[in-house]
Amino acid sequence: MQRYFLNETYNDQKSISISGDDFHHISRVMRMKEDDMFWVVFKDGKAATVKISQILDSFLEADIIDFENVDKELPIFIAIASGLPKGDKLEWIIQKGTELGASEFIPFIATRSVVKWESKKESKKLERWNKIAKEAAEQAHRQLLPVVHRPHTLNEMIQYSHQFDWKIVAYEEAAKEGENSNLVRILQSVKPKDKILIVFGPEGGITVPEKDQLTSHGFEICGLGPRILRTETAPLYALTAISYQFELMR
Repeated sequence: MQRYFLNETYNDQKSISISGDDFHHISRVMRMKEDDMFWVVFKDGKAATVKISQILDSFLEADIIDFENVDKELPIFIAIASGLPKGDKLEWIIQKGTELGASEFIPFIATRSVVKWESKKESKKLERWNKIAKEAAEQAHRQLLPVVHRPHTLNEMIQYSHQFDWKIVAYEEAAKEGENSNLVRILQSVKPKDKILIVFGPEGGITVPEKDQLTSHGFEICGLGPRILRTETAPLYALTAISYQFELMR
């Protein structure tokens, strides 16, 4: 069944109302009728099946039938910080990263970012990125909607990192030198509900001064295996390793 995220928390209500883009998708794209069922997810993560009771011109009403009782979220909170890459690579990272369980995306303007960020286009870009995250979360049957931030400077991202329990920077030179134990050690030490921030460079990677600045603020250097991964592949590699460690192995 289709799944839609609601912009409201669950307050013991027996029914819900849907308008806007989701109403259009349900009524015009999916062509649902009265008595058809779909999933909704409230802002607090509660997911429920609902049955359409009536469809009007600009909104529909549906009755709550039952609640989902299986937890589909990673047991730890993962934030992906990506140095702004070229083209639509960030959109790919957001879409696939959401499917793999990431909770937050923080683009940042790195030294080697080829893209020159235009603040006048920020609102439209951010709207598109959040739409991509929402659609991917619905497709993957997530119970929480990932947060996508506006692009940060490196200093802003470091300042934001203070709220995390673990801070990692994927560093290409460490992989070339054969570093392959830090990520395993960290993941074996992480506890459920911990928050991890993982930083990935743009094309060309993280510079030495950036690496030094990050490590001086508590980030740990990690290699991601013997092969050099693209900027859009590395976050997915890390998320897959984390899912294996915390979901398939337990």
